[in-house]
Amino acid sequence: MLILQDTFNSDFILLGIFNYSPTHIFLFSMLLVIFTVVFMGNTAMILLIYLDTQLHTPMYFFLSQLSLMDLMLICTTVPKMAFNYLSGSNSISVVECATQIFLYTSLLGCERFLWAVMAYDRYIAICYPLRYPNLMSPKICGLMAASSWILGSTDCIIDAVATFFFFYCGSREIDHFCDFPSLLIISCNDTSTFEEVLFYCCIIMIVFPVVIIIASYTHVIVAVIHIASGEGHQKVFATCSSHLMVVGMYYGTTLFIYMRPASDRSPTQDKMVSVFYTILTPMPNPLVYSLRNKEVARAAMKVLEKGRSGQ
Repeated sequence: MLILQDTFNSDFILLGIFNYSPTHIFLFSMLLVIFTVVFMGNTAMILLIYLDTQLHTPMYFFLSQLSLMDLMLICTTVPKMAFNYLSGSNSISVVECATQIFLYTSLLGCERFLWAVMAYDRYIAICYPLRYPNLMSPKICGLMAASSWILGSTDCIIDAVATFFFFYCGSREIDHFCDFPSLLIISCNDTSTFEEVLFYCCIIMIVFPVVIIIASYTHVIVAVIHIASGEGHQKVFATCSSHLMVVGMYYGTTLFIYMRPASDRSPTQDKMVSVFYTILTPMPNPLVYSLRNKEVARAAMKVLEKGRSGQ
């Protein structure tokens, strides 16, 4: 109880990413521009898919879920970061920190499982086109999306609760926004056992979706080889390469951040990679997955024409 009381009574200090030098002011401005692009891009994607009935297909349903996750992910960290920078405040309560850890980590976990679902969707669409409407019915798609949200949040509950039970030493300073590796560094407790448990949880949470993604795309590639049409080859490989590129960016930074022991972590490295991970990774998703797609472009033009005719 004493540890809990001490933990609740003291805020954490967020050192932040930027100072007030001209270079950092420019970088902060760029951060806001990127945030605006990600926010507007993903919001537009969700609205387009909702408004255009021709986009009410499993693939676009999952894309809308991905856009929602990206939108929530970037709103979990950037607004607080911007508020602290502009106001000169640098504190965050333990409850706020635990909430940020839960949302941040769970949303990343949800995206892992959703990418596996999206890979499976492409596998069914390409390998079993005649059975696709039955195998990917609205009910099944809803269950798969809900499973992604639930499975992605499971591991994060442990991280958020553990925040209240650790005892923190010294200045309680965190180099960037609240995430669990940062708290492990400033904890006075022996976290070796917890780090080991966290490591194996990460293995399960990362490897399981990766296995599904690799298996799905292996079958897709085999099926594509047997497609006679050159145009068919190009279309399928364009879809697969886009998905795999974003997945590779995501998993590369995940492995770098979460699967290193605390003794090997550099605050500077964690700071820069976390910014890339949280801010830049959601940015290309609407572009890579959807905005270059002819169906989405058509839907955007249709919505704009309706808006003009309604004026």
